[in-house]
Amino acid sequence: MTKIFTVKCSIIAYNLDFKFDAGTSRGVLKNKLTHFIQVRSDQFPKAIGIGEAGPLKGLSIDDVSDFQDKANLILRRVEQIKFRANQEILLQLIDEFDLREFPSIQFALETALLDLIHGGKREIFQNSFFSGKLSLPINGLVWMGDKGFMERQIDQKLEQGYDCIKMKIGAINFDQECEILGNIRERYSKEKITIRVDANGAFTPDTALDKLHKLNEYDIHSIEQPIQPGLIREMNKLCKQSPIPIALDEELIGICGRKNRLALLQSIVPQYIILKPTLLGGIVATREWVELADQTNTGWWMTSALESNIGLNAIAQLTAALKATMPQGLGTGQLYHNNIKSPLRISEGELSYHVNIDWELPGIFNH
Repeated sequence: MTKIFTVKCSIIAYNLDFKFDAGTSRGVLKNKLTHFIQVRSDQFPKAIGIGEAGPLKGLSIDDVSDFQDKANLILRRVEQIKFRANQEILLQLIDEFDLREFPSIQFALETALLDLIHGGKREIFQNSFFSGKLSLPINGLVWMGDKGFMERQIDQKLEQGYDCIKMKIGAINFDQECEILGNIRERYSKEKITIRVDANGAFTPDTALDKLHKLNEYDIHSIEQPIQPGLIREMNKLCKQSPIPIALDEELIGICGRKNRLALLQSIVPQYIILKPTLLGGIVATREWVELADQTNTGWWMTSALESNIGLNAIAQLTAALKATMPQGLGTGQLYHNNIKSPLRISEGELSYHVNIDWELPGIFNH
């Protein structure tokens, strides 16, 4: 018989400190505020479920000044629900809560509750990634900065065994960025190293196509979000005309409901979509995007949104459950001085879960 239970919830703010100034086209990041949601239940007396709600400043729809107050109101409502210890029923109940304005909280609750019913050992899905039998290929992320800084990062990623590099562009001089890409291609063919670029909407509709033709000289695999989101007609035109496959990223934020999501894919017809559960509404929303991508013959991969290892672990397990095939954007666990110590490890461009290594939760958690 399926166990029925209620929960007590709490939320903890935690500031993650970058090891370096992380440059994007929206500015430089030095730290990131995130939040951990904990759930407990008398029905699982020795377990604590933990999920991460970490809106991205200036990007997430739930980046609001009173985020923690709003989260506490949601958690008090959650405490009134009778859950069943069944993965799909549990996910459905949270989805029916209608947290579309707080996608990161939905993801954190899904994660925390699944963690709880699986024993509070950070197991979100029962699959071969969590059991340590499956590694996920990932891309090596190169942050914006001056030319020397970016080139040092690239050399480091190549030395570490990555065969897929993702380079953020759009902040420094475009010709310098092309020069960096040219230097990679002088050393490595597209068969040896896959190059993805991420413009974070930095190009204008008037100049984007010319820049895409220039970038195509360097055998680029794909470009994420070349122009700002919301320019549906212009993005559709770019997807038709671009010599480089286009991946939608920020374009997906705030698009809720199966009908609206399908309409977006059919209106723009992108080659790829980038899935970030924290920004899109968690597990249920991400699975729906994958279903629609498969339905419309759109490629996809998962990317973390600068979560700590708590969120990254959940995304990696979801990625394995969705049977992703190409390199994923899941290398952000090494970004912070004070990340949560976890069994997640990166080696030779692959992310794995080492079952013989324990989680080390800091004192902020109720052990």
